[in-house]
Amino acid sequence: MTTAEPNQANTSLTDTNLVEDRSKLSKMYQHYVEVKDKHPHALLLYRVGDFFETFFQDAVTVSRELELVLTSKHGGEVGRVAMTGVPHHAWERYTTQLVEKGYAVVICDQVEDSADAIGLVKREVTRILTPGTLLEEGMLKASRNNYIAAVVIAVNHWGLAYADISTGEFLTSQGSDLEHLTQELMRLQPSEVLFPTNAPDLGSLLRPGETSPSLPQCLPPSFCYSLRSQVPFSQAEARSKLLQKFKVRSLEGLGCEHLPLAVRAAGGLLEYIEDTQKANPVSLQLLRTYTLTDYLIVDHQTRRNLEITQTVRDGTFHGSLLWALDRTSTAMGSRALRRWLLQPLIEIKGIKSRQDTIQELLENTPLRQDLRHLLKQIYDLERLTVRAASGRANARDLVALADSFSRLPQISRLVEDARSPFLKALQKVPPILEELAEKLHAHIVESPPIHLKEGGLIRAGINSLLDERKATVESDQQWIANLEVDERARTGIPTLKVGFNKTFGYYISISRSKSDQVPDNYIRKQTLTNEERYITPDLKEREARILTARDDLNQLEYEIFDALRDEVGSQAEIIRNISRAVAAADVLCGLAELAVHQGYCRPEMLTGREIDVVDGRHPVVEQSLPAGFFVPNSTKLGQLSVVSCQSSVETIIDNNPDLVILTGPNASGKSCYLRQVGLIQLMAQVGSFVPARSARLAVCDRIFTRVGAVDDLATGQSTFMVEMNETANILNHATLKSLVLLDEIGRGTATFDGLSIAWAVAEYLAVDIKSRTIFATHYHELNELATIVPNVANYQVTVKELPDQIIFLHQVQPGGADKSYGIEAGRLAGLPPVVIQRAKQVMGQIEKHSKIAMGLREGLQ
Repeated sequence: MTTAEPNQANTSLTDTNLVEDRSKLSKMYQHYVEVKDKHPHALLLYRVGDFFETFFQDAVTVSRELELVLTSKHGGEVGRVAMTGVPHHAWERYTTQLVEKGYAVVICDQVEDSADAIGLVKREVTRILTPGTLLEEGMLKASRNNYIAAVVIAVNHWGLAYADISTGEFLTSQGSDLEHLTQELMRLQPSEVLFPTNAPDLGSLLRPGETSPSLPQCLPPSFCYSLRSQVPFSQAEARSKLLQKFKVRSLEGLGCEHLPLAVRAAGGLLEYIEDTQKANPVSLQLLRTYTLTDYLIVDHQTRRNLEITQTVRDGTFHGSLLWALDRTSTAMGSRALRRWLLQPLIEIKGIKSRQDTIQELLENTPLRQDLRHLLKQIYDLERLTVRAASGRANARDLVALADSFSRLPQISRLVEDARSPFLKALQKVPPILEELAEKLHAHIVESPPIHLKEGGLIRAGINSLLDERKATVESDQQWIANLEVDERARTGIPTLKVGFNKTFGYYISISRSKSDQVPDNYIRKQTLTNEERYITPDLKEREARILTARDDLNQLEYEIFDALRDEVGSQAEIIRNISRAVAAADVLCGLAELAVHQGYCRPEMLTGREIDVVDGRHPVVEQSLPAGFFVPNSTKLGQLSVVSCQSSVETIIDNNPDLVILTGPNASGKSCYLRQVGLIQLMAQVGSFVPARSARLAVCDRIFTRVGAVDDLATGQSTFMVEMNETANILNHATLKSLVLLDEIGRGTATFDGLSIAWAVAEYLAVDIKSRTIFATHYHELNELATIVPNVANYQVTVKELPDQIIFLHQVQPGGADKSYGIEAGRLAGLPPVVIQRAKQVMGQIEKHSKIAMGLREGLQ
């Protein structure tokens, strides 16, 4: 639909502030304005019959954002007011669009039947929908979490809490470096971030890109922010809220008793969640506290450069590492794999537990295939359970849960002889879930309707009163069905029909040409063009009985269903535990399947510094090429050292370099090789097998990359400044156990400046930090560093040089390249021949007169 302005022939109000005397509004609009006053920063959808309607300025906004017709409606003595409405049965679709655009939406629903209402129908706010508080299936992406976060900042310390109310996850952390807070938010990618402030715009929802002086610079502007009151984020209020929610006397067991900022963030977040879920509180897991150093730290730039969840070029899922690795069978498994990739492990024991499970599944093909077959029949237990616990699950949701519970014993029997930890977790299915499955299947019909209060949910034989009411309704319906036959015979009118509509109820329809044959006991109810409609006393009596009995029947069915739903919700924690076990097994089963089909090996995880990969491959590029086309390359990094038993002298026992200077032409594969090394290390610490013939990998504490750069127009930073900022971050945070992957440092400025910076950065990494580093560069002069610093080695990506062209071999071998072949790369890109020829002439003159390499060597040796 296209937008239209309200009827200009009447007064059209779009702002409630224009109504100076609200008594001039009708009763319904007075109530609307009262509710709106309590939620001034949200769009208010107000139930009116079969529609959710918006009025005043909200109507204008909804009309514009959803491209719906903007009309007007009589509002009392004030005249007409702006109005836009959406059908009540389609509210989820429309509100999803509004929330995706960054709006908060308040749902004010009718909480009593209009037929029972005396005066104004009673309405209450039942939901507040914001980007981080969605529960409905159609509003969420199955393969990723929908996090809402809360942040508290005090000087240079921070507290962070985040939750996914659709799955019940609830975690909190605290730190002392604001940069770490920024990076953790970028990892989580929350749909909404709460921030306490005393600013005048309190309670407003800042959509992505909008700014406020209340927000500190460490909070990325790419998120949606809700500015909240300080009160629920105070220490006393937050602590009290957490103690009350989890029914504990101390926060010690939750791990945050002595983390005041973490407590404040978690308490404020919990208050917000409860405030937005007014009618149906959600079920959250027990709060868990974590620290960033519990996991491999991968900053936002590295996640972007390694293309872990989306590609750099166009931000698509296809072509990312997650795309290449995801062989999961369930939505829970897909979300778990994403979390694992974004938060790899640093504890070798945990990594090996995952490897052991993959190994067992890899070696036992029937087990792996049968398990994958059963997993495909498991629905999203996490989200279905939360919907049941919050009273939002429909009958089809409970059937899906019952079907899933029924598969768990089969999975248990399948893995009864398994040895690995993640499969052992599936060997014992809680008996209550089997009992629930049987009960749900016994009570709910096989294909129930979506709507819960229109009957048809519960099987016969479950409840004697329900069966009696069903029999009564069926008997009366049969009487109605027989009435048409009986009345045709009695009146002699063969075209007589018995019909029904919501306005008049049951009626007898007779064509006007036969109206003179109507019996005396017929009462005319309605005259149409070609027919007359009648009722009889018996028909109206039976109709009243049928409708009353049907309402009673539907209400009883709903009550039985509601009790079943509550019973499922009461077992939420048990279901969550089995859900986590199923999700983890699904991830590992998928990784085993991947390892089989792609020829991955099990990496040996070490405690030292060694990175030794034989014939490694890029996991994404390999899948994008025809089989056998990818050229594998090996990697050796990380000098090993031990302290002699006879003395304290540190002795080198391996000659692996700490830093590799990698040279080679443009488009020869240097960047691909850098990413390959980073992805193999990351996959190994996730617990996955890796694309290589063999691999020995020491655990890293952090992975840093600087691959490519673009201008940051938002902050006015050039390519070179972006590059320097990223490089500075690496040099300030890398350690002996870090993996650093650098591509073309210094290329964004003048040659002398760039070369000098590149040399100094490489030297600092090799000598001062000793992090394991691959430094790709076109500055061939850097090869001289290997003759000066012992833990530096030169490698090159080789080419085959022919008289009129070069062939890229994509092989990484020892030695330094002495040419960049940039002109040849230009030729391959399609530069005109005359430009290529002129470039060669200019290059000859530059090489003839350049003294850069000679001076550099003499000055640094």
